[in-house]
Amino acid sequence: MSNDDSVRREPTEGFDDVPGTTLFDAQRARQGYHVNQFCMSLMKAENRDEFRANEDKYLRKWPMTDDQRQAILDRNWGRMIELGGNIYYLSKLFSTDGKSFQFVAATMTGLTQEQYAQMMLNGGRPIEGNRSKSEWAKVGK
Repeated sequence: MSNDDSVRREPTEGFDDVPGTTLFDAQRARQGYHVNQFCMSLMKAENRDEFRANEDKYLRKWPMTDDQRQAILDRNWGRMIELGGNIYYLSKLFSTDGKSFQFVAATMTGLTQEQYAQMMLNGGRPIEGNRSKSEWAKVGK
């Protein structure tokens, strides 16, 4: 068995077709271990200060992939999750940036924070048209 966690070994049938859903399973947890440990390091003020002073240098303390490092530098929240970041650990990073869960969720849905808040107040994303990516393909989304 290879140590390459970039190749999926565990079944994901049914999950990969759900829009906006990334399964956080054992493999993804292993893949994102160092991303999540980096995020946990931000619980200490001195680490947040060091990170803010030179993000790239601080990130190089952690043996993560170039893709993971770039996703963090770009604050590409969805990509961080795809690469093994867990939203609860990532919250340490967006809190360091002074951002809220609502802000991050909005960016991942392509909405403004105000649009996202209104959507949630209206009951969330409608089920119709959002059940599967294959359904999207049929209607040309």
